[in-house]
Amino acid sequence: MKRKIVTTSDGSTSIEIEEWGETYHSIHGAIQEARHVYIERGFDKIEKTTVKVLEMGFGTGLNAFLTLVEARRNGKIVEYHSIEAFPVTEQESVALDFSALYDRDGDDILFKQMHQCTWDVSHEVTAEFTLHKIHSTFEEAVVNQSYFDVIYFDVFGYQFQPDLWSVEIFQKVYDALGDTGVIATYACRGPIKRAMKAVGFVIEKVPGPPGKREMLVGYKG
Repeated sequence: MKRKIVTTSDGSTSIEIEEWGETYHSIHGAIQEARHVYIERGFDKIEKTTVKVLEMGFGTGLNAFLTLVEARRNGKIVEYHSIEAFPVTEQESVALDFSALYDRDGDDILFKQMHQCTWDVSHEVTAEFTLHKIHSTFEEAVVNQSYFDVIYFDVFGYQFQPDLWSVEIFQKVYDALGDTGVIATYACRGPIKRAMKAVGFVIEKVPGPPGKREMLVGYKG
């Protein structure tokens, strides 16, 4: 499917799948959505010094880079795993602009390194942040069981890929979470809530980012 770079309302960029009219992050603001959904409602809920993150959909790399910046500010160590079946191209990654996140010299280089990291191998992006990108579909990916502290569930909308919001997929991520794990997602549709509850998640509806009334946070029951 054809993709193009677009600018969202907060000035940060995203990628749009033209056939669907669907963007990787909210057109109301990519950075503010990612920070609200995955950092504030996911990562920041974990009180451990070392945090193990599993992301469903590496996409533009925005969630990963936001996590690196947040962990650096809070003195945390991160082991970050991300599953992606259709990586962005080098040309696309270069065109993305998340400079509003850069609070240190060299942050632009770190963002580029994340995209340049080879797949299916762990890389030390910084001394405190390890990235392991998994080149696979969600259905076929192999992940550790009862291992992760937080899961970012950032797949395309239910109306485009309902199979990625299925009981089978949520069972996989439920099994991957540790006993006190948290899952955060921007979505809040009835079939999604029912699928999450079916595998054992205790779900909470919370205010969504700009342009989205509600989103879901789940806890391992």
